[in-house]
Amino acid sequence: MSTNLPELRPDLAPRARIADTPRQGQPTIGMVSLGCPKALVDSERILTRLRAEGYGISADYAGADAVIVNTCGFLDSAKAESLEAIGEALTENGRVIVTGCLGADPQYITGVHPRVLAVTGPHQYEQVLDAVHAAVPPSPDPFIDLLPASGVRLTPRHYSYLKISEGCNHKCKFCIIPDMRGRLASRPAHAVLREAEKLVESGVRELLVISQDTSAYGVDIRHAEANSHRAHITDLARDLGALGAWVRLHYVYPYPHVRDLVPLMADGLILPYLDIPFQHAHPDTLRRMARPAAAARTLDEIAAWRAICPDLTLRSTFIVGYPGETEAEFEALLDWLDEAQLDRVGCFQYENVAGARSNALPDHVPAEVKQDRWDRFMAKAQAISEDKLAAKVGTVQKAIIDEIDANGIATCRTRADAPEIDGNLFVDEGTEGLSVGDIVHVVVDEAGEYDLWGRLGDRSSR
Repeated sequence: MSTNLPELRPDLAPRARIADTPRQGQPTIGMVSLGCPKALVDSERILTRLRAEGYGISADYAGADAVIVNTCGFLDSAKAESLEAIGEALTENGRVIVTGCLGADPQYITGVHPRVLAVTGPHQYEQVLDAVHAAVPPSPDPFIDLLPASGVRLTPRHYSYLKISEGCNHKCKFCIIPDMRGRLASRPAHAVLREAEKLVESGVRELLVISQDTSAYGVDIRHAEANSHRAHITDLARDLGALGAWVRLHYVYPYPHVRDLVPLMADGLILPYLDIPFQHAHPDTLRRMARPAAAARTLDEIAAWRAICPDLTLRSTFIVGYPGETEAEFEALLDWLDEAQLDRVGCFQYENVAGARSNALPDHVPAEVKQDRWDRFMAKAQAISEDKLAAKVGTVQKAIIDEIDANGIATCRTRADAPEIDGNLFVDEGTEGLSVGDIVHVVVDEAGEYDLWGRLGDRSSR
């Protein structure tokens, strides 16, 4: 049985899944979606618009009249991956349109791949459509080309990402996302709620709320109220929780008002899960990052959250080897992690990114030291995870089924697990009659470093 392993880049979205059968003679477009879940949502929006115009969606290069590559520019390694994907699409198909974060610098792409048909930046949907129209004219059949009410989704039918805002107002020195995606731009709350309602009506059992800074939702529009819905994360979470699906919050900065979300979790309205990008714990490192430097108060806040909601799962990502990080600062991070006892942890090794202010900082950490610190950090995080999961043996966990293979083994996730970045719960017998998307009770029999194994308990929650 395979188990989850920590990745160097814990920001990646699940693999895009395309399930579409183009009609005879229908113009078709392929999609390669790289990077984070926010980029995956952009890909879904592009394909939804194209599908509404009569285009088919191809799952492979050979069946596509042109291919869109939605790129990532978060790290230099991600840029290299994007350039490689563009090159592969050119080799396999030849007609390639590039969009996404890397498209914010068109010359960077055309300097390597001059044969691409067009380059557009992130969430420039109209420009992408114009490029597709120029490359592959639409040929809709109004009697056949019907678009599902929920649009085109690249995730399994039972869960979906729900993007509530674009951009970010933070000025972290290591990040160029605000330069590529702009300042915070929140969607109206009633528009978010309407999209969520349509998703739940179409069979979605879990809504994964994403943005660049979920806690700041609505700040840019002064928490405007429209159609009886206020653009504030607490109000939005409460409204989403009333829809009856699991609601999971990602990218939540630990502002003071986050404590208002925790009672909603304790009451079962939204999942007891917070994904908070702490990035580091030593105040000097945080200051060099241009991030809030109150690690001690953060520990107090975590304790307060857990006092309200003991079942709370905390997930975070960290950067090791940031310029100027001393061994003492890194040891302080390990000590902080010991105290915080986070449930789910991902870690990046610091990389320079063209345009980031951190590039100019002194005392860059050698690659071998970064690797050593990453290894030590992940060993600490793994030991904490193993202990926490061992404590779940003998408990009954509510879980959602993501997959059932040909041998009847069900891959599930508990309320503490986000898709493809956290652990799994495996059930290897008694799954007859169950379906993907079912929510079941599982008695945990065994625990590993990142995953659980168990047997079905009471099926009344299906």
